Amino acid sequence: MNDKLKGQLDFLIEADKMKSILRQTLLVDKSRRENDAEHSWHIALMAMTLAEYVPFEIDLDRVIRMALVHDLVEIYAGDTFAYDTAGYQSKDERENEAADKLFSLLPMEQSSVYRALWEEFDAMQTPDAIYTSAIDRLQPFINNTLTDGHTWVLHGVTVDQIYKRMSIVKEALPDLWEYVESVIDENLKAGRIKPAPSDPSV
Repeated sequence: MNDKLKGQLDFLIEADKMKSILRQTLLVDKSRRENDAEHSWHIALMAMTLAEYVPFEIDLDRVIRMALVHDLVEIYAGDTFAYDTAGYQSKDERENEAADKLFSLLPMEQSSVYRALWEEFDAMQTPDAIYTSAIDRLQPFINNTLTDGHTWVLHGVTVDQIYKRMSIVKEALPDLWEYVESVIDENLKAGRIKPAPSDPSV
């Protein structure tokens, strides 16, 4: 076996660890928490399915590739919950170190491509990254909707936090924004989402 093939196989074997990285999100049937591999597959599928609603031009092949690699660094860095303020303080450092370690297993050319896709996703500046990021945020949002606001309740998430995080969906998938707003309103009224701290009713 040559060095190139050995590196590719080593990378793929290491990627199996994604199946053990648990996220906060529950499966829709509420039986357990989803893992990173399931999440990445699901957003790739969602990206394919909802692409017709994007109001700007995207390269769907690149979006799917981005979806598949965007959380690979969590093999070493762990999953940082979306509303974990403290965790986000070290997130960039942890994930950059993880990217150095993981992508270096690949041959140089593939390593550069995968690293570039991951960095592009993280920056959320290009059309492809904006759409992928929107789907990445929509997927757990939908699961929360179908699991009685599980992570919102568990972590005391406020309505302003959710609107801030979901705002990219309004840009990338404007046809879904009415759905997002209705879900937020319903769960706010049900007490699964907390009011904004500035709200006089708090």
